[in-house]
Amino acid sequence: METKVFVPPLKIQGIKTKLVAPIKKALQWNNTGTYFEPFMGSGVVGFNIAPDKAIFSDNNPHIISFYQTIQQGILTKDSAKSYLQYEGNLLQKYGQEHYLKIRERFNKEPNPFDFLFLNRSCFNGLMRFNSKGNFNVPYCKKDIRFSQSYITKITNQIDWVAKLISKKNYEFRICDFSLSLQEAKRGDFIYCDPPYIDRHSDYFNAWNTEKEKQLYTILKNTQAKFILSTWHSNQYRQNEYINNLWGNFDNNIVEHFYHLGASENNRHSIKELLVNNYSHKQAHKENLPSILFG
Repeated sequence: METKVFVPPLKIQGIKTKLVAPIKKALQWNNTGTYFEPFMGSGVVGFNIAPDKAIFSDNNPHIISFYQTIQQGILTKDSAKSYLQYEGNLLQKYGQEHYLKIRERFNKEPNPFDFLFLNRSCFNGLMRFNSKGNFNVPYCKKDIRFSQSYITKITNQIDWVAKLISKKNYEFRICDFSLSLQEAKRGDFIYCDPPYIDRHSDYFNAWNTEKEKQLYTILKNTQAKFILSTWHSNQYRQNEYINNLWGNFDNNIVEHFYHLGASENNRHSIKELLVNNYSHKQAHKENLPSILFG
């Protein structure tokens, strides 16, 4: 029987919902150290692994602020419900005009409530910022966006995350991946989900060859165990960094389908690579789920 995957309240392109099960099955860690997730994004992998102690970090301050506000008990199931009902009614009345008003307000004075509103009413659930750090995704053109059932779905997701965080020792940091990973030591575990190199899927700051190589160097030298997910290939091309960098580790393939994207052309099957530093490739192949191997 498949384990239920709980989905966090933030929608982000490339969310790893469908990778949670194979990652959990491939996990070789006894939960005695610290779990590091330096590219937090939605947090779907870490929240479903639910380690006792974790450092979640991201260079997108709005993501970290969102989860810090949940941790502080400010953004709750009830407060989110009241907010979304109020703003949802205005959205239904004024449509795009109200969406743009909230977007302008958020870009002047960011807050987690407006961030949630924009994330759930923007075009195709994208999370994108311009060079000035302003949220710039257009409206989804669905005035009746926040129905009662949709609000309940979102607030239940917030409630699930809030209850999980309250039982755990979690820290949420705004920082570069290199700063958090320098603390990882033997007995800890790292899950890395960096922006897809050469795929234009970044949601805050640019990701480039230099950063990909920097991450490789850090993971090559870490004493902690890790799993990294990156794109392997799609129907058009293959990730060149697999042979140049990540091919030096154990790596296995999962194929799945992305539904989020700015256009239909970006919504298609993609092969994802799961990379780990457990041991030699053949030594653990028989212990990993068959879905991982292409």
